[in-house]
Amino acid sequence: MRLTPARVRAERDRLRDRADEVVPVINDTRDALGDLFGTDVATVAAAEYRDEVDAVFADGDRAVNVAALCGVLRDLDVEGDYPGFVVDELLGRELAATIAGEQPLALLAEATFHFADVHTHGEDGIDVAGQDDLDAALAAGFQTRLPGWEWTDGESPFSVEPTGE
Repeated sequence: MRLTPARVRAERDRLRDRADEVVPVINDTRDALGDLFGTDVATVAAAEYRDEVDAVFADGDRAVNVAALCGVLRDLDVEGDYPGFVVDELLGRELAATIAGEQPLALLAEATFHFADVHTHGEDGIDVAGQDDLDAALAAGFQTRLPGWEWTDGESPFSVEPTGE
């Protein structure tokens, strides 16, 4: 795989164009997690997703890593699928975390990846090892970094003021 600025831009455009596939997975994931945690979570519109894709790709260091992980997952398929289960899960978790940002969001995105993964399967129940994990990773990473969760709406109650010393 050769990554160039043009290829990174092309990956950004590809992810923006997948809003119709990724946003429903984001919203299904948010609905299911909201039910489990007894909270309402705002839905995400396609325009919000596209804006956030632009934000991720505006950070060049993050953009090149997201583009690389997406490219690998898109092309990954393992005969019989199970032997590839570990590698596609590993790459999917890493992509979700890279999209989400710093801790604790990165860890939450990794955990959410596995949850979202049950919502993404290939046509007719046939999975291409990496493609379903790519969609789950995109949904997990973007749903984690986008607003809509009550606990992210304000300042943390655990913030400690500097002592000034």
